[in-house]
Amino acid sequence: MPSADHCAECAFTYDVVAAPAAGSAIDAACAEVASLLVRHAATAPTRPEPATWSALEYGCHLRDVLLVQRERVLLALRVDQPVPEPMGREERAVHDGYAEQLATDVARQLIDASTLFTHVLDRLDADQWDRTMVYNYPEPAPRSLRWVAVHTQHEARHHLADIRRQLPPS
Repeated sequence: MPSADHCAECAFTYDVVAAPAAGSAIDAACAEVASLLVRHAATAPTRPEPATWSALEYGCHLRDVLLVQRERVLLALRVDQPVPEPMGREERAVHDGYAEQLATDVARQLIDASTLFTHVLDRLDADQWDRTMVYNYPEPAPRSLRWVAVHTQHEARHHLADIRRQLPPS
């Protein structure tokens, strides 16, 4: 797991000053994930090891992260320092049947989720970027919407790397 400011695994460094650019980086990473899922639709559901998610499952997770993050940002715009519920990462994978979904559907949904989330980010003004919520990762702490945007950018980049590791080079 990454620390609060740097991920040794994917070499991502959190830079909240660059938060307004996070949307375009998220869109780019999601476009690549979607392309990989479509290109490797036949093998995307295959787990490399029983305890490691498949490329398809990572794609589903990333889609859901974007949708959850969008709702969290919108909540922080309505409520002073909300405490959003955890997204239920593992439960979602089981209850939503990540492993049984179609890669082409997930690719399309991922692009839609990215567009929905980045649209909200693109509309934030200077004061809104500094609104906070109590975020549960890596430990419960007040986090600005700047941090949330950059953290979501990290999620997209990190899971793109997870997916690239599993699929053969194109």
